[in-house]
Amino acid sequence: AISHLRAPRGARRRSLTSDPDSWQASPAKKARVSPLSAEQLVRIQRNKAQARRPQRARRLRRELKQQLCGEFGKPYFIKLMGFVAEERKHHKVYPPPEQVFTWTQMCDIRDVKVVILGQDPYHGPNQAHGLCFSVQRPVPPPPSLENIFKELSTDIDGFVHPGHGDLSGWARQGVLLLNAVLTVRAHQANSHKERGWEQFTDAVVSWLNQNLTGLVFLLWGSYAQKKGSVIDRKRHHVLQTAHPSPLSVYRGFFGCRHFSKANELLQKSGKRPINWKEL
Repeated sequence: AISHLRAPRGARRRSLTSDPDSWQASPAKKARVSPLSAEQLVRIQRNKAQARRPQRARRLRRELKQQLCGEFGKPYFIKLMGFVAEERKHHKVYPPPEQVFTWTQMCDIRDVKVVILGQDPYHGPNQAHGLCFSVQRPVPPPPSLENIFKELSTDIDGFVHPGHGDLSGWARQGVLLLNAVLTVRAHQANSHKERGWEQFTDAVVSWLNQNLTGLVFLLWGSYAQKKGSVIDRKRHHVLQTAHPSPLSVYRGFFGCRHFSKANELLQKSGKRPINWKEL
């Protein structure tokens, strides 16, 4: 988790900024001049980042980590981790570090059957916990999730509002609830967009597309549909409609029957359907 990152033991007494030219000794040690050149300082900074790389991703489930390890060493990902770490120093960031990768921890990545793509984590207190559209108990379901439950009540026989908004029951059955951006500053929607998370989650979608077959992708809204444009329709099933937000729910989400349709597609592929009532 990001907030738990530590510099290598030998470097803990002194921190370097990303700009070696701005590095200065502490006030108590101004008389001591660093013998290191700017180039050496940059190299140290890079080595420290690489040493922390396994820790940054340690909460990723092992199966997925093996597939995505190539992303962790890329400059964009190292820069992204630095950005989130700085954000946590100065602001409240959701979800907490240990929940950023909840979406990887609920089932084996190769057991995923349905993928729902979201955009940005909820930015209110105790809401986001690493699963798109889901909120922690006892936080009330936000409007979009309430609309999802309304659609379920007309699509799935016997579905009853669970009285909470925690979708972990779906995730344990193989529903991957993936946001495009995995962190957000409190009370500031989209505050962490275009910082690198999109590239990382694109890599996740690409891996799913190339390595699994017969997945059912539920793409709600133009953002999710654009992110899912790389999906091979010959290998997977794609169901698209409007976003469940109150602003667009009447443009096709209500009545889409995506949940029963997803189960029909899974059964045709010889896979066990999702029990959408199991929450």
